[in-house]
Amino acid sequence: MTQAATILRTGRKFDQVLRGAREVFMADGFEGASVDDIARAAGVSKATLYSYFPDKRLLFSEVAQTECCRMAERIISMIDETKPVREVLTITATQLASFLVSDFAQQVFRICVAERDRFPELGKAFYEAGPANGQRQMVEYLEKAVAKGELAIDDVNIAAEQFSELCKVRIWMKAAFGIQTRFSQDEIDEIALHAVDMFLARYGA
Repeated sequence: MTQAATILRTGRKFDQVLRGAREVFMADGFEGASVDDIARAAGVSKATLYSYFPDKRLLFSEVAQTECCRMAERIISMIDETKPVREVLTITATQLASFLVSDFAQQVFRICVAERDRFPELGKAFYEAGPANGQRQMVEYLEKAVAKGELAIDDVNIAAEQFSELCKVRIWMKAAFGIQTRFSQDEIDEIALHAVDMFLARYGA
């Protein structure tokens, strides 16, 4: 049975379950998150929780995918493709860098790495909803920019990945290893500025 066929995404309490699960997964990780705690945080019965998500792995995947989709939608809503390419890339870089070092993204990353061998599907679900989804959207934008003569790129797929990696410089490793857990807007803006400068130095038309 596929995940899409298993999960019932309707009903008033569906969002409650997701909010409760997000709260518990963030606090206790995947292994430490109990169904009882999730049901309590969501304000629903275990029977109701199981009616939506018969498997905790499906619930975690749904939480990760929902948050990543919200992030992607927020970035898209802020972008006006009629604006100069630098402006579009700067908005994207700023939002992406902020998300990468957010508590949610870092916790989900740690969970996926910790559970990689036992539950590889968790990492696959997060990768598809997060990095892979972002990659597809970036490729779509870059193709349009190339067609308009704003950028000169032979391989938009590798360029999209390079852009994402540039948004991680300095901050992501510090966040991943717990060296720094909070980043100011000035720090984020600086990373975004350098990412866009380097990207345009290579691919600017």
